[in-house]
Amino acid sequence: MPLPTKQHEKPHTLSRTLKDTYRHKGMRRRLVQALRRRGITDERVLAAIGAIPRHCFLDSAFEEKAYEDIALPIACGQTISQPYTVAFQTQLLEVQPGHKVLEIGTGSGYQAAVLAAMGAEVYTIERHKALYRQAKKLIGQLGIKGIHFFHGDGYKGLPAHAPFDRILVTAGAPEIPRALLKQLKVGGIMVVPVGKTVQEMLRIKRLDDDTFKKETFGRFRFVPFVPGSEEAE
Repeated sequence: MPLPTKQHEKPHTLSRTLKDTYRHKGMRRRLVQALRRRGITDERVLAAIGAIPRHCFLDSAFEEKAYEDIALPIACGQTISQPYTVAFQTQLLEVQPGHKVLEIGTGSGYQAAVLAAMGAEVYTIERHKALYRQAKKLIGQLGIKGIHFFHGDGYKGLPAHAPFDRILVTAGAPEIPRALLKQLKVGGIMVVPVGKTVQEMLRIKRLDDDTFKKETFGRFRFVPFVPGSEEAE
């Protein structure tokens, strides 16, 4: 859930730990085992979770909690989703190497890094300029390739780069974003949590130009999907 924040509050400069030690890798192995016990079966998703150093995407004050299965605060009143939610959404997305994926809500950049680790070409859009800049800088520092960053309104998507094989929305939408459906390839998949207070996780497949198949996969709680973009630093 979002933490209380003033509308134009300037996020503090994060103190990050960018080293990935044997201890961190051991903590990730235990996290992967826990996700497998919770029902994540896609080994490519588990391998990506095991490869990406989640602690690097958090303030060093949260380093000891980085591999617990919990959401944690980041800047701009947002959160980094709990690892189970990241793994669950990614598994529903059925990403294959070479897929062109649109992510709505860059946040810390962690989910985009997981998708890139699976071989996707990721186009990620963030409404908060401060988060956009932090995530872009961090991904560069970590040397992760295949991620393209954009600052803007996630409700509009990226029509200039459409269509996409996959679309992933990482915030709770009050209804299915119609503009994003138009940017999905025929045969493509969109995963989006829909609802106001508690969201239903939906997987939507585009069967042809005008036909979509919707499936429901349980309830989750996300920060709200807000229209527009925020320029404040």
